[in-house]
Amino acid sequence: MSSGRRTDAERLVERLSELGWTVGVAESLTGGLVVSELVAVSGASAVVRGGIVAYATEIKQRLLNVDAALLEAHGAVHPRVARQMAEGAREALGPGAAAADVGIATTGIAGPESPDGQPVGTVHIAVSTALGVRTESLVLEGDRAQIRAEATARAIRLAIDAL
Repeated sequence: MSSGRRTDAERLVERLSELGWTVGVAESLTGGLVVSELVAVSGASAVVRGGIVAYATEIKQRLLNVDAALLEAHGAVHPRVARQMAEGAREALGPGAAAADVGIATTGIAGPESPDGQPVGTVHIAVSTALGVRTESLVLEGDRAQIRAEATARAIRLAIDAL
């Protein structure tokens, strides 16, 4: 860990290590930024199982088991999609036949345009554990990079809060 003030990613990796828990990440709009933040932390290999960048809707369904009817009815940017992505990450990225202890997921619209009429900056984040799923839905301000960076930070903080 770094000297001085610890980053949220360091805090999350440390907490997962204390619990002896593992994490899997499923990302859409953040495109791998969440898992990248986590693996940048020394010692992450003990807790981070991996990440799936499920940018295409079909990948959310095929690799993360997001319900096809949900995707058809609401599209990929929806709180229930984030929830199912987080649950799917736990299942897909667990050790052997077991689930990972924590699943983190992000979906949203980083812009500059919105493909489905929702506001640019719409973000849904979910964290799944054996105790249940926490979701956060928000509309972030800024350009594409700022929205993706803030969504990444919020996902890591939501995971800390869930533990």
